[in-house]
Amino acid sequence: MKILLILPKHAGGFLGGVSSSGKAGFARLSLTALAAVTPENIDVRILDARVEEVDYNASVDLVGITGLTSEIPNAYEMADGFRSRGTKVVMGGVHVSALPDEALLHADSVVVGEAELVWKDLIEDFRQGYLKKIYKADDFIDMNTIAAPRRSLLNRDMYTSFSTLQATRGCPFKCDFCTVTTFFGNTYRQRPVEDVVNEVKGLSDSNVVFLDDNIVGKPKYAKELMKALIPLKIKWGSQGSITIAKDDELLSLYAQSGGQYIFIGFESISAENLDDVQKSWNTIENYEKAINKIHDAGIDIIGSFILGLDQDDKSSFRKMLNFLIKSGIDCVMFHVLTPLPGTKLYDKLENDGRIIDRNWAKYHTGAAVFKPALMTPEELQEGYYWIYREFYSYPNMLKRILRSPKNLIYRAAINLSYRRKAMKLPKPKLTF
Repeated sequence: MKILLILPKHAGGFLGGVSSSGKAGFARLSLTALAAVTPENIDVRILDARVEEVDYNASVDLVGITGLTSEIPNAYEMADGFRSRGTKVVMGGVHVSALPDEALLHADSVVVGEAELVWKDLIEDFRQGYLKKIYKADDFIDMNTIAAPRRSLLNRDMYTSFSTLQATRGCPFKCDFCTVTTFFGNTYRQRPVEDVVNEVKGLSDSNVVFLDDNIVGKPKYAKELMKALIPLKIKWGSQGSITIAKDDELLSLYAQSGGQYIFIGFESISAENLDDVQKSWNTIENYEKAINKIHDAGIDIIGSFILGLDQDDKSSFRKMLNFLIKSGIDCVMFHVLTPLPGTKLYDKLENDGRIIDRNWAKYHTGAAVFKPALMTPEELQEGYYWIYREFYSYPNMLKRILRSPKNLIYRAAINLSYRRKAMKLPKPKLTF
């Protein structure tokens, strides 16, 4: 039996497509994790459509496809292509879990929830000839039993960051705009530290990316993990909450263990906005202090900010830019508020009649697909283009890059990389 697992193309947005070197970004874990629980007597291949062409006439028995919401149109196109040739297709992932009936218009079967829990049953049903329409994981996977991803099925030369892994799943917070809680429930689960360390030891290089949603969500576990990472002499980064700055020991261990940067969702500089999206534990009055503490520990910050929240108007873009320049945050990703299916935000905007575009290809957080409260969708879109290009102007970049000799080369590299992407965005027709 032959199974082909496919990751679709990203539709666009700031991080869409491939790098200037023709590589995809991070090596994602979803399909390598699924391959790890596939019976050994089955031939499994992984195709990353971001950098590989799809052969619809490939000799395979079953095709599995997963993807983000913005990738779903391409996923559906591929699913339709295989099914038109008589090949069975199963789909899963966050979007499919939120809208299984939609996915079933393009797939023979869908998986809702963590696929590792139902994958073997699905394969056996397929072999017996009675594939069910929906396979639902009624629980969450035991982190003590997770198999190591089958990285050998990937071509490492196709990725800018190949050595990716996960220590935790879920997040202890419940932000309205985030799909993490929707998919993983209100859970925060950790793998045994020994298992994580052994996986790191087996990686092929010392530059590691943890794809956790919040690696410092449980400080006690995070400290134990980071103490164990110190002897490995790696350099790494991950997502984490700003709460790390409240724990001096955790902050120190993050740096000692090789933590070079941390990706933090600041989201807004408006307390009202943060309260609206259930993220009021991000306290704006402490932003500057927290940023300084993280920098003093020798850790760079990649900040994430959302544009178009209900308290944002046209003046918000300039205010945010001024704050970012003053704060010295090393690198920033901006996101247009996007109502992803399955989130509380989606339900709210849907009920209010404010969603104006359901082309999922635009749900890459770089397009205005809803009506903002205090500006027009066109103004929100133009503000997104404007702030990206302003933040990554050479004068503003140099201030950040030269703020400290530590990690200077890394800061220069990521800022230049993001500048190339920012300058490919349309020139704004409005100024702010």
